[in-house]
Amino acid sequence: MIADAVVADSEAQRLTMWAAREQMSEVQSKEGASIKHDVSVPIAAVPRLIAEGTAAVERLAPGIRACPFGHMGDGNIHFNFSQPEGADGKAFMAASEEAAHHAIYEVVLKLGGSVSAEHGIGQLKVDLLKQVKDPVALEMMRAIKAALDPKGILNPGKMLG
Repeated sequence: MIADAVVADSEAQRLTMWAAREQMSEVQSKEGASIKHDVSVPIAAVPRLIAEGTAAVERLAPGIRACPFGHMGDGNIHFNFSQPEGADGKAFMAASEEAAHHAIYEVVLKLGGSVSAEHGIGQLKVDLLKQVKDPVALEMMRAIKAALDPKGILNPGKMLG
Protein backbone atom coordinates (compact mmCIF):
# COMPACT_ATOMS: atom_id res chain seq x y z
CA MET A 1 0.00 0.00 0.00
CA ILE A 2 2.93 2.36 0.55
CA ALA A 3 4.61 3.47 -2.66
CA ASP A 4 7.48 5.53 -1.22
CA ALA A 5 8.79 5.54 2.34
CA VAL A 6 12.01 5.58 4.32
CA VAL A 7 12.62 3.71 7.56
CA ALA A 8 15.74 4.52 9.55
CA ASP A 9 18.34 1.76 9.46
CA SER A 10 20.27 3.10 12.43
CA GLU A 11 20.04 5.46 15.37
CA ALA A 12 22.20 7.97 13.49
CA GLN A 13 19.85 7.90 10.50
CA ARG A 14 16.83 8.28 12.80
CA LEU A 15 18.40 11.35 14.41
CA THR A 16 19.23 12.81 10.99
CA MET A 17 15.63 12.33 9.84
CA TRP A 18 14.27 14.03 12.96
CA ALA A 19 16.76 16.89 12.62
CA ALA A 20 15.54 17.52 9.07
CA ARG A 21 11.94 17.62 10.28
CA GLU A 22 12.69 19.86 13.26
CA GLN A 23 14.59 22.36 11.10
CA MET A 24 11.81 22.81 8.52
CA SER A 25 10.48 26.09 9.92
CA GLU A 26 13.95 27.59 10.30
CA VAL A 27 14.97 26.58 6.80
CA GLN A 28 11.73 27.84 5.31
CA SER A 29 12.21 31.23 6.99
CA LYS A 30 15.51 31.62 5.11
CA GLU A 31 13.57 31.26 1.86
CA GLY A 32 11.67 34.48 2.58
CA ALA A 33 8.03 35.08 3.45
CA SER A 34 5.73 32.14 3.97
CA ILE A 35 2.06 31.49 4.44
CA LYS A 36 1.50 28.93 7.19
CA HIS A 37 -1.31 26.54 8.03
CA ASP A 38 -1.63 23.93 10.78
CA VAL A 39 -4.49 21.75 9.58
CA SER A 40 -5.68 18.18 9.82
CA VAL A 41 -7.67 15.83 7.62
CA PRO A 42 -8.48 12.12 7.84
CA ILE A 43 -5.28 10.20 7.09
CA ALA A 44 -6.66 8.80 3.84
CA ALA A 45 -7.29 12.37 2.63
CA VAL A 46 -3.71 13.63 3.12
CA PRO A 47 -2.66 13.02 -0.52
CA ARG A 48 -5.77 14.83 -1.78
CA LEU A 49 -5.18 17.72 0.61
CA ILE A 50 -1.64 18.18 -0.65
CA ALA A 51 -2.56 17.81 -4.33
CA GLU A 52 -5.74 19.90 -4.29
CA GLY A 53 -4.43 22.49 -1.83
CA THR A 54 -1.22 23.00 -3.77
CA ALA A 55 -3.10 23.34 -7.07
CA ALA A 56 -5.59 25.81 -5.56
CA VAL A 57 -2.90 28.07 -4.13
CA GLU A 58 -0.70 27.83 -7.24
CA ARG A 59 -3.65 29.13 -9.28
CA LEU A 60 -3.78 32.17 -6.99
CA ALA A 61 -0.04 32.80 -6.79
CA PRO A 62 1.97 31.37 -9.69
CA GLY A 63 5.47 30.41 -8.60
CA ILE A 64 4.49 29.86 -4.98
CA ARG A 65 6.26 26.86 -3.45
CA ALA A 66 4.31 24.36 -1.37
CA CYS A 67 6.10 23.02 1.69
CA PRO A 68 3.83 20.49 3.45
CA PHE A 69 5.39 18.66 6.37
CA GLY A 70 4.64 17.37 9.82
CA HIS A 71 2.66 14.47 11.16
CA MET A 72 1.36 13.01 7.95
CA GLY A 73 0.83 9.66 9.65
CA ASP A 74 -1.95 11.15 11.78
CA GLY A 75 -3.35 13.63 9.26
CA ASN A 76 -1.87 16.76 10.90
CA ILE A 77 -0.09 18.80 8.24
CA HIS A 78 1.91 21.99 8.50
CA PHE A 79 0.86 23.10 5.03
CA ASN A 80 3.10 26.06 4.33
CA PHE A 81 3.85 27.98 1.18
CA SER A 82 7.06 29.89 0.45
CA GLN A 83 7.09 33.03 -1.64
CA PRO A 84 8.09 32.64 -5.28
CA GLU A 85 11.83 32.88 -5.75
CA GLY A 86 12.91 36.49 -6.09
CA ALA A 87 9.56 37.91 -4.96
CA ASP A 88 9.27 40.77 -2.51
CA GLY A 89 8.11 39.16 0.74
CA LYS A 90 5.84 41.97 1.94
CA ALA A 91 4.18 42.37 -1.45
CA PHE A 92 3.74 38.61 -1.71
CA MET A 93 2.04 38.40 1.69
CA ALA A 94 -0.20 41.38 0.98
CA ALA A 95 -1.29 39.95 -2.36
CA SER A 96 -1.58 36.26 -1.49
CA GLU A 97 -1.98 35.47 2.20
CA GLU A 98 -5.74 35.91 2.69
CA ALA A 99 -6.67 34.14 -0.55
CA ALA A 100 -4.28 31.26 0.19
CA HIS A 101 -5.80 30.78 3.64
CA HIS A 102 -9.28 30.71 2.16
CA ALA A 103 -8.26 28.22 -0.54
CA ILE A 104 -6.58 25.82 1.90
CA TYR A 105 -9.36 25.97 4.47
CA GLU A 106 -11.92 25.31 1.75
CA VAL A 107 -10.08 22.13 0.71
CA VAL A 108 -9.59 21.06 4.33
CA LEU A 109 -13.28 21.43 5.16
CA LYS A 110 -14.34 19.68 1.94
CA LEU A 111 -12.18 16.72 2.98
CA GLY A 112 -13.77 16.55 6.45
CA GLY A 113 -10.80 18.10 8.22
CA SER A 114 -10.15 20.83 10.75
CA VAL A 115 -8.69 24.31 10.24
CA SER A 116 -6.67 23.84 13.43
CA ALA A 117 -4.53 20.98 14.55
CA GLU A 118 -1.53 20.48 16.80
CA HIS A 119 -1.09 24.14 17.76
CA GLY A 120 -4.75 24.89 18.37
CA ILE A 121 -6.88 27.65 16.95
CA GLY A 122 -4.71 30.59 17.98
CA GLN A 123 -5.80 34.22 18.07
CA LEU A 124 -5.58 34.69 14.32
CA LYS A 125 -8.23 32.06 13.57
CA VAL A 126 -10.86 32.93 16.18
CA ASP A 127 -13.26 34.43 13.65
CA LEU A 128 -12.64 31.52 11.28
CA LEU A 129 -13.49 29.04 14.02
CA LYS A 130 -16.81 30.78 14.57
CA GLN A 131 -17.55 30.46 10.84
CA VAL A 132 -16.70 26.77 10.45
CA LYS A 133 -17.46 25.20 13.82
CA ASP A 134 -20.88 23.83 14.63
CA PRO A 135 -22.67 26.27 17.01
CA VAL A 136 -23.44 23.41 19.41
CA ALA A 137 -19.75 22.47 19.51
CA LEU A 138 -18.84 26.09 20.26
CA GLU A 139 -21.35 26.17 23.13
CA MET A 140 -19.87 22.94 24.49
CA MET A 141 -16.40 24.51 24.32
CA ARG A 142 -17.66 27.55 26.22
CA ALA A 143 -19.25 25.29 28.86
CA ILE A 144 -16.02 23.33 29.34
CA LYS A 145 -14.03 26.58 29.56
CA ALA A 146 -16.48 27.92 32.18
CA ALA A 147 -16.28 24.71 34.19
CA LEU A 148 -12.48 24.67 34.20
CA ASP A 149 -12.04 28.44 34.56
CA PRO A 150 -15.12 29.81 36.38
CA LYS A 151 -13.43 33.13 37.17
CA GLY A 152 -12.28 33.65 33.57
CA ILE A 153 -8.67 34.24 34.58
CA LEU A 154 -6.99 31.82 32.14
CA ASN A 155 -6.30 33.59 28.85
CA PRO A 156 -9.27 35.96 29.29
CA GLY A 157 -11.19 37.01 26.20
CA LYS A 158 -8.85 35.28 23.79
CA MET A 159 -11.18 32.80 22.14
CA LEU A 160 -14.47 31.93 23.73
CA GLY A 161 -15.32 35.20 25.39
